[in-house]
Amino acid sequence: MTVATSHRHRKVAESRPPLALKQSRLPRWTLPVLALVAVGAGCGIGLAAGLDSTVQWGLIATLLFVVVTFALTTAVEGTRQAKDRLATSLVWTAFLLAVVPLASLLWETVARGTKVLDGYFLSHSMGTLPDALPGGGVYHAIIGTLEQVGLATLIAAPLGLLTAIYLVEYGRGRLAKVVTFFVDVMTGIPSIVAGLFVLSVWILILGFGPSGFAGSMALAILMMPVVVRSTEEMLKLVPNELREASLALGVPKWRTILKVVLPTSIGGITTGVMLAIARITGETAPVLLLVWGAKTINNNPFDGAQQSLPLYVFQQWQQGSDASYDRAWAAALVLIAFVMVLNLVARGIARWKAPKAGR
Repeated sequence: MTVATSHRHRKVAESRPPLALKQSRLPRWTLPVLALVAVGAGCGIGLAAGLDSTVQWGLIATLLFVVVTFALTTAVEGTRQAKDRLATSLVWTAFLLAVVPLASLLWETVARGTKVLDGYFLSHSMGTLPDALPGGGVYHAIIGTLEQVGLATLIAAPLGLLTAIYLVEYGRGRLAKVVTFFVDVMTGIPSIVAGLFVLSVWILILGFGPSGFAGSMALAILMMPVVVRSTEEMLKLVPNELREASLALGVPKWRTILKVVLPTSIGGITTGVMLAIARITGETAPVLLLVWGAKTINNNPFDGAQQSLPLYVFQQWQQGSDASYDRAWAAALVLIAFVMVLNLVARGIARWKAPKAGR
């Protein structure tokens, strides 16, 4: 009886259709062809609808590509694979929406900024040259930016570093919570508020005049919370075992922080400081209120009005002449190059100081 039942089950199994071992897949050329078709259809719909903006054509093409890809993948590969491909398409769409404006801005700045960007432009100031005439340079703005950002870094970096060390290594009570709260508030403070604060205290109450140092104090206020937050996160990444091993050997806590904790996290701390410098380099509002701008070279940041690159761009664009527009674009390109160099330096330091992976 058992043998007959087993034989019957074997016959039923053999009569069933074999299961497919391979799932249906779209050919590799399908997505590139769909992309080309979507681009053509988007351009055609844009022309037929009378849309003048190529951005609108691109959005239509992107929407068509996502919809058609999802429908075709559902029909051939199944719902599960279609959902995966839909998520991938949305991620790539978001990436392109973020990169295209940035690439367009960079292309426009390079194309217009290289008209007057040369050695003369980088080594001369405006002097007594009227803004409506061609000529002049950006040397005085470069000097002002370097001095103002340098002074702001000298103010904000040590204070931010010490504040982060207190919050991570010592802060346990109500004072630490208050400091953390105010650091969070300062992170989102508008730059104009920092400029107005220094203006009211330094210039209106204490009676000092406009100077690069006044602008540096406002920039330091904007830079400090960034340094605190980045340093705090880097210090938290240091393993507690290193601290405990040092303390177990009888090393004081302050020396443990100085000799163990800081050297371990110095790469990330330096990167955070460099990124904070890049963040304040392009600020215009505090400089406009406190530095005022100057057409001549002023190497003394503690006395008299001074120029900076963001303020130079604003003032030149405000003049409204073709020559001033060219100078504004060239100065904007110099500013972008300066910030890019800072970011590359930060990445280089982070890679150089990164912990070496064990074998």
